[in-house]
Amino acid sequence: MSFFNTWFPFIYLYGVGGIFFFIGVYLARKSGALDLNIKRHRFWYRVMLYGYLYFVILHATLIIAALYF
Repeated sequence: MSFFNTWFPFIYLYGVGGIFFFIGVYLARKSGALDLNIKRHRFWYRVMLYGYLYFVILHATLIIAALYF
């Protein structure tokens, strides 16, 4: 399989999607909808960021497993 069939969709999904995700998080913080001084908000902020990272790692791991095992 070529790069464009395996890794390019991954980069597009988490690159372009990540841009929109992080813009949304930035706007939520700037508008006051996400106040990091509140413990509950800090919790959900971490859940969003680590959740994004979790899915990036999971997806990359599954692509590698499909290609090499």
